[in-house]
Amino acid sequence: MMKPTACRQMTESGFWAVVLVVLCTLSVGADVHQALKMPSMPSRVLQRHKRAWKWDKLYVNEEMPPKNPPEKIGKLDNTFFDASARYILSGEGANNIFTVNDNGDIMVNAKLDREKKSVYNLSASLIHNTNKKQLDEDETFIIVVMDINDNSPVFPPDISGSISESSKAGSIVMTVTATDADDRSTQNGMIGYKLLNGTDLFTINNEGKIRTLTSSLDREKQSQYLIAIQAKDMPDVSNTGNSATTIVTININDVNDNMATFKKGEYQFDIKEDSKPGYEIGKLEVEDKDEIQNKDPSFTIQHKFDEVFGIKLNNVKDGILSLKVPLDYETEKVHKFSVNVLEHSVSKSPDNQGPNLQTRAQVFINVIDVDEPPVFNQTVYEFSKDEGPFNNPIIGAVSAKDPDKNGYKIRYSIEDSNCPVAVDPVQGHLSLKKQLDREDKSSYAFWVIAQEDVPNGLKSSAQVNLKVRDINDNAPELTNGSSVYVCESDKPGTIIGTVGASDKDENSGRFRFTLAKKSLNFSLYDKGDNTASIILKQGGLSTKHSVEHVLEIEITDGEQKSINPLQIKVCTCQTGRRVEYCMAYAQTGMSVSALLAILLCIVTILVIVILIVLRKRYQKEVLVTKSSGEIHEQLVRYDEEGGGEMDTNGYDVSVLSSACHDSSFRPGTGPSLYAVVKKPSACKGDMAMMIEVKKDEADHDRDGIPYDTLHIYGYEGSESLAGSVSSLESSSSGSNLDYDFLHEWGPRFRTLAQLYGVDGSDSDSSD
Repeated sequence: MMKPTACRQMTESGFWAVVLVVLCTLSVGADVHQALKMPSMPSRVLQRHKRAWKWDKLYVNEEMPPKNPPEKIGKLDNTFFDASARYILSGEGANNIFTVNDNGDIMVNAKLDREKKSVYNLSASLIHNTNKKQLDEDETFIIVVMDINDNSPVFPPDISGSISESSKAGSIVMTVTATDADDRSTQNGMIGYKLLNGTDLFTINNEGKIRTLTSSLDREKQSQYLIAIQAKDMPDVSNTGNSATTIVTININDVNDNMATFKKGEYQFDIKEDSKPGYEIGKLEVEDKDEIQNKDPSFTIQHKFDEVFGIKLNNVKDGILSLKVPLDYETEKVHKFSVNVLEHSVSKSPDNQGPNLQTRAQVFINVIDVDEPPVFNQTVYEFSKDEGPFNNPIIGAVSAKDPDKNGYKIRYSIEDSNCPVAVDPVQGHLSLKKQLDREDKSSYAFWVIAQEDVPNGLKSSAQVNLKVRDINDNAPELTNGSSVYVCESDKPGTIIGTVGASDKDENSGRFRFTLAKKSLNFSLYDKGDNTASIILKQGGLSTKHSVEHVLEIEITDGEQKSINPLQIKVCTCQTGRRVEYCMAYAQTGMSVSALLAILLCIVTILVIVILIVLRKRYQKEVLVTKSSGEIHEQLVRYDEEGGGEMDTNGYDVSVLSSACHDSSFRPGTGPSLYAVVKKPSACKGDMAMMIEVKKDEADHDRDGIPYDTLHIYGYEGSESLAGSVSSLESSSSGSNLDYDFLHEWGPRFRTLAQLYGVDGSDSDSSD
């Protein structure tokens, strides 16, 4: 739409100017008419030109109880609406909290709470009643819940703040914040604050900031304030609105604004003269109204006395008087001096200024006499003495005295029996008991005891340090000898190695090297820096020739000299004299430890051999020497004719059995060294068959001990027909038994039957 200013610019000339004036007048008139018309329109309906829906925001008050009929809060309006159409609501609270009737009136059906939900977003649809077709696009709108003052301000629990004492007026102490659930953009949610007490010291504004009104806050007078604060909504409206009250704790923080002072003007202490440095004599109590963390006193002792006594602070910032050096009753019995206390960091205040402050005190220390032990004139003695033989054994002297009035004589002693020094018990002279060797031990530290020469006299001790001075009493020794070797490929003039020397003495000085014996193959060059080079004179040395090359090198340090053999190895080398193989030379002789080890091994072997022989011998004796009661259980086996019973081998038959029963034999099934058989009921059957069975069992028994002879069976019992078969207790002549059954045992027992006088032919003929 064109503005009037633009129209005036276009009416500057001609006909067209007149036309433009008319058009501008019409346009301006239309705008004026529209502007005048808008206030007369309802506030809840907005005319929309591009859409057929007509409305604006809808409003509803909270906390309003439902009415019957429901309260109307707005109306849906659409140009397409007629009798065949109807409205449908959807969205938050649709068809529950909010409903629409056939005329488009929107109703509220429940009590609303703005603090729970302040805005509802809904959409409206227009559909045909019959075919349910949508007549226009959906349109969204909102329903705003109007706030009422139904909530009171709320304070957080346990509100507290703090401020340092003596702070300036207007200093911020703390900020108090209360909350109100009502709309903060309205008077319902706005909060104002007010102090109900303490208004002479503090103030508060509508933002909740508490400030001081004075600078005279003193923690020593009052360290805490309890202030009542009221918070009220609708602060600009008097005599209405909701309010709440709380108690705020304001703590006054301490600062160092009070001077420390002595609690009294004089302090007296007693101390024994034998007290050690660091001993705490007593406490100088001070008074300071400030808290412990703000106390900062410092103490100063009168000049000269500060060298004897010192003051340090304890946990509560009182002064602890302590001893720096030992006291002597015989020298001074009483010490009197003054002590001052100051605080440099204390803030200036009229309360801590004035002549009545006790910042100086007098201290009296009484020294108590005690029986003291002897006192050496030195706490540590230092002496030195040359090692080796000595002409004068005296190395020095120690001295001690009794500091008491009695002044007893002193006797000296050294309790360490291993100490190489002795002390004269009366004079305190120290002398050597034995020759010293610095290489063995370079220094000694021991204690000399001084004791009063009375019964149960007091003792004291002093440390003595003895340093052993070095003399040139050790011969030089060759070093780096293992690094000297000659390669087969070395040419004459080649330096094959460098040797050095060392000395156990402290200052060995310069070493000089020479050859004690000339060598055809090698020479020596003293380099003058305590080393010497070994030079090859003739080449052609080979590892194939087992010739040992030894140089005897003489080394001297001016006073001592030694001759040291140097073995030179011949090696096969790679380029750069890198050793590949060196000829090893057999060394003769054997160390004592090696000989002892060999002898010990030999003795051990001999002992083992003797034990084995003795065991074999014992086992043989046990086997041979059996008791006479077992002789009858020995069956004699004759391997050859002649010799009689002396030509036999004995076998133990105590566990052997034999049987003949109906010409059959059944061995036992239990585990045993020998097979178990049944007792024969009669001496009938084929004994040869039984023997073969037993042989077969012995061959296939894996648990039994293998025998290279036939098992022997000598079963004896109360019903045995054969009785004992021992040749020692029976004979063929004296027996009344009938041995005809021996013929039934087969041809293998024919000889036995003949021995017992059985005529085999008779029995055969009788058959």
